[in-house]
Amino acid sequence: MRKIDELLAEYGESHQNATNKMIHWICVPLIFFSVVGLIGSIPTQFLISVFGQGSWFANWATIILCLTLLYYITLSVPLAFGMFLFGTLCLFVMRQLLAMNVAPLWAISIAIFVLAWIGQFYGHKVEGKKPSFFKDVQFLMIGPAWLMHFIYKKIGIPY
Repeated sequence: MRKIDELLAEYGESHQNATNKMIHWICVPLIFFSVVGLIGSIPTQFLISVFGQGSWFANWATIILCLTLLYYITLSVPLAFGMFLFGTLCLFVMRQLLAMNVAPLWAISIAIFVLAWIGQFYGHKVEGKKPSFFKDVQFLMIGPAWLMHFIYKKIGIPY
C-alpha cells in the first residue's frame, strides 16, 4: 500500500461521524487559509528587495506553501496539484483581504484560526476520538489532503 493511502486511511479512522466530517469540510480549509494568512502577515521587506515591489509572490506564505507542496509531492503528485490550486486560492483571498484593508490580516487570520479549531475540537468531541495529530503531527498536513482525495474520488481523478 502506498504511504498516502496508509496516511489517509489512518486519518479517516478518527473521522467517521457525519457531523465531525461536515465540520472538517468547513474548518480544515479555514485553518489552512488562516495559517497562510498568518504567515503572509510576516513583514516582507527582504523578499521585496529580492523580487521587487508588486510581485504577487513576494511574501512568506508563498515560500512556505512551496515547501509544503514538496511534502505533498512526495505523497502524491495529483494531490499536490490540488493542494497547489487550493494554496493559490488562499493566496488570492489573502491579497483581496489585504487590498480591502478592513482589518489587519493577522487579526482576521487569528480569529478564523481560533474559531475553526473550536469547531474541530467540537467535532472530535462528537466523534468521541482525539484528533489524529495528537498521535503524529504529520496529520496536520494530511487533513487537507484527506478532503482533497474525496474531491478527486467524486470527479474520478486518481490520486
